[in-house]
Amino acid sequence: MKKAVAIAEGVHWVGAIDWDVRNFHGYHFSTHRGTTYNAYLVVGEKIALVDTVHAPFAKEMIERIESVVPLEKIDFVVSNHVEMDHSGAMPELMSRIPKAKVFCTQKGKEGLSRYYGGDWDFKVVKTGDVLHLGKKSLQFIEAPMLHWPDSMFTYHPEESLLLSNDAFGQHLATSERFAEESQELLHDVLDASAKYYANILWPFSPLVLRKIEEIVGMNLEIKTIAPAHGLIWGDPSKILEAYMRWAKGISKKKAVVVYDTMWGSTERMARAVTEGLIETGLSVVQLRASVTDRSDIIKETLEAKAILVGSPTINNDSLSTLAAFLEEFHDLKPKGKMGAVFGSFGWAGGAEKKLGEALKASSVEIAEPALTFCYRPDEEELEKCREFGRRVGAAVEA
Repeated sequence: MKKAVAIAEGVHWVGAIDWDVRNFHGYHFSTHRGTTYNAYLVVGEKIALVDTVHAPFAKEMIERIESVVPLEKIDFVVSNHVEMDHSGAMPELMSRIPKAKVFCTQKGKEGLSRYYGGDWDFKVVKTGDVLHLGKKSLQFIEAPMLHWPDSMFTYHPEESLLLSNDAFGQHLATSERFAEESQELLHDVLDASAKYYANILWPFSPLVLRKIEEIVGMNLEIKTIAPAHGLIWGDPSKILEAYMRWAKGISKKKAVVVYDTMWGSTERMARAVTEGLIETGLSVVQLRASVTDRSDIIKETLEAKAILVGSPTINNDSLSTLAAFLEEFHDLKPKGKMGAVFGSFGWAGGAEKKLGEALKASSVEIAEPALTFCYRPDEEELEKCREFGRRVGAAVEA
């Protein structure tokens, strides 16, 4: 039988670990190390379940709940977010506890009704509303577009605990429940959190910033943040600092070289450009678009100051792998980046123009004119690639 994990006085993790999932959001997001679906049981004189799990894991969640209390003892179900990885177990759950009241935002009620059509006893809540559980209570904080219109946070003041749903989460399946259980684990969790933010929350950065400032203004004591995916933050300071940095678009002295190649010419250029960047003292990551997962590339760009893209020309355009990356990059609304374009061609160019236009459309400042060579670059041309990298590196350092 699956067991609950106590995370605070009267609060239990009753979620599920998905060790096997490797893609999320319609293959948009890679989950190389699985994920968790976190649900939390808050036990006072009354009992509330905050969020549920993905439908295939409903039985696992219910087993964990029943290791603490009989399922029928649940009085309230709080839905912080209607997305099906968090609400998928609702039909199974509510069929067994039909008298339980469901607390959510107005948009949450609309979404749950559309997904499941359940005739449930909904209680629509807004920021500041409180659910009393006896000596315990839950306070609701609307968080629209973090990352859906229905999203909200649930705050448990008696334990200084913020149940934040998708915010502050990460896709990581582990046997541990707290991020700080080891330094190695903390490093992995912060890295996974950066990938999560870059691919899901980045376009909503202004809203992230305002929501953090709003919560600070509410003078809530927050000792623990428990998200709906991944590890719980027993010390929230590091993830809050990271979110403030990411939301403000603060970059490191880092460059990402994203390229693809047909017959090796652009690859030779990419390596030389990378060498030049390294000489300037920058942290540099070189990634080939056709063999690197796109959501991993996006993660690397989050804190990079410079994005350099390279492609050979095919039909007066870039390879599709670069076009796809840049389309997604554009949709994430990056700020404060600089970039440059390079590539090779046979009898006519064109890729460099399309790549440059794509960078400009993403508000990327072009640091250097495009660098292109016909066919395979020779040693003299490779030195020009190194110098190209040095100049971009100098612009980052300036």
